[in-house]
Amino acid sequence: MSSKTKIIVLHMKEIIYTAIFLILAAVTITLIFVMFGGKEKQSADADQTAAEAAVYVPGVYTSSVELSDQTFDVQVTVDSNHINAIELVNLSETATVMYPLMEPTLEDMASQIYLTQSTDNITYSDNNKYTSILLLDAINAALDKAAA
Repeated sequence: MSSKTKIIVLHMKEIIYTAIFLILAAVTITLIFVMFGGKEKQSADADQTAAEAAVYVPGVYTSSVELSDQTFDVQVTVDSNHINAIELVNLSETATVMYPLMEPTLEDMASQIYLTQSTDNITYSDNNKYTSILLLDAINAALDKAAA
């Protein structure tokens, strides 16, 4: 068997220098991707932010609700991209007594709307289904007025 064994002698300085240069090359390439690849994401984020900023015209909007002889308003306060407040106005004591579920139902729905900033997928119980639908329609009508 004649095997030709080759012996390679490496100096430790050469190995260290090669490792340092490989690490520096990897860091440089990573920095180039981060620096120049991030601009597309930033411009996409800026476009998305501009789209979100123009959701509503800031102000207070109302929608009237008529039940039997009682008329009251649902008032929605918005800024440029958030629903800030939803409340009943011009609600007489007679209407409060005749429709006792009106205020608690609105409070429950308003808390859900504040969290999601949307009137989609609002949940309500079967006990106050019609009251919830009536109030949700009034809120949507007010938000339609506020739409940019």
